[in-house]
Amino acid sequence: MTDSRKYAMHDDARCNFWASTLAEQPTSRPRLAGNVQADVAIVGAGFTGLWTAYYLKRLSPELAIVVLEAERVGHGASGRNGGWVVGNLAGLERHIGDLPLKERRDCCGVVADNVDEIGRVLAREGIAADFNKGGALYAAARYRDQIAIQRDYLHHLHELGHSEEDCHWLDAEQLAEKAHFRDGYGGIYHRQVATLNPAKLVAGLAELVERLGVTIHEHSRATELGRNVVSTHEGSVEAPTVVCATEGYADRFHDFKRHVIPVQSLVIATEPLSDATWQAVGMSERLAFSDASRLINYGHRTADGRIVFGARGNYRLGARPKADQAIGDEAIRMRRDLLVDLLPALEGVRIDYGWGGSLGLSRNFRPHAIFDHTSGLATAGGYAGEGVAASHLFGRTLADLILERDTHLARMPWAFTNASHRQLIKRWEAEPLRWLAAQAITYSYAGEESLMRRGKSAPLLKRVNDYFASIIE
Repeated sequence: MTDSRKYAMHDDARCNFWASTLAEQPTSRPRLAGNVQADVAIVGAGFTGLWTAYYLKRLSPELAIVVLEAERVGHGASGRNGGWVVGNLAGLERHIGDLPLKERRDCCGVVADNVDEIGRVLAREGIAADFNKGGALYAAARYRDQIAIQRDYLHHLHELGHSEEDCHWLDAEQLAEKAHFRDGYGGIYHRQVATLNPAKLVAGLAELVERLGVTIHEHSRATELGRNVVSTHEGSVEAPTVVCATEGYADRFHDFKRHVIPVQSLVIATEPLSDATWQAVGMSERLAFSDASRLINYGHRTADGRIVFGARGNYRLGARPKADQAIGDEAIRMRRDLLVDLLPALEGVRIDYGWGGSLGLSRNFRPHAIFDHTSGLATAGGYAGEGVAASHLFGRTLADLILERDTHLARMPWAFTNASHRQLIKRWEAEPLRWLAAQAITYSYAGEESLMRRGKSAPLLKRVNDYFASIIE
């Protein structure tokens, strides 16, 4: 890597591949200055805040809506993620696991159909975000033990309520027709998964809501969320409804920070690959892919022929979100080596970009859409890394809850009214307990993978991992 490339990796404006694809950086929107009145004040100009604003305006055009953003539109996870649009919800089983099968299937149908609805909205509104519904492979791609892991996950998806049509098993030959992994033993094909360019989506969505009459103020960090008022250093917005849409970037609001913490996710993007390399890799359908590692990895083929690949996030002591975007050479190299381990045809590939951000994880590992009518405070989040699709679904849901619409979405088990987030979401333990637990989980997962790499089982580590999984219930 040349010195200039090393420098670029540590420059926020150049390390994020998605940001580089925008035709031009829009001029900064004005700061909030003075005190203004609105019907709805939204804190956070990412996917959750913007989708909420979009659906509120579409349903009730007369509403005065003001969105406050601490930095620039899409500065947080919405402009930095891996670009997966998943027809599932991380933690969905905690909402629907005890429901009858018919109701579980209905809920799974809602989250699966959400992917297609996003595609329809983007087409209707003319947002060119490279949306591509190619499905996803959850492969047993490196170790034989991964076959059992993926078989168990497929059983879980079906038991949860996902259909055989949407989620089904591919044997080694069928898997090889879609992608050429190092050791493709088989895997799950999930039909209801798409990919897109999140920076193009968040930029296009911001421009769209502004055309609908929403006001966005950038560089207007909210310093306090009070009853019917949001304050910044230079002004305030008074509104009967306030939406906190900060997800993994709620560190300034201690009340929310106790319930949803940031976990870092780090991503790389390769150079554009040659036709010959793509022949060797496969993925002609531009599908998404992951293997059965507990140290989660995820990737897909971009519209311009690169691979974007993320893996193995971490938790920072004190629940500090990642404000900058650059990641170090060692983090880039580790993800590049894992990518090549999965897809050996990429040996020698150049990595052009490396960046990271923070996703939001709730204490009980359940995504949520909450509107407390008494206080006028609404919030959504806890997406656990699957927020590109979930933010659209939960933005729609928040709009229905705020407008008191009796809709199918408003009756979903993840939608709550007449209670606050303090009552509905458990608080995380104090530091350093949660940091120590995160380290123990990471090391136990790494130990399990090391044993699988050597063809050995890990029953003790599996029990440790299952125990740690159970304590976040």
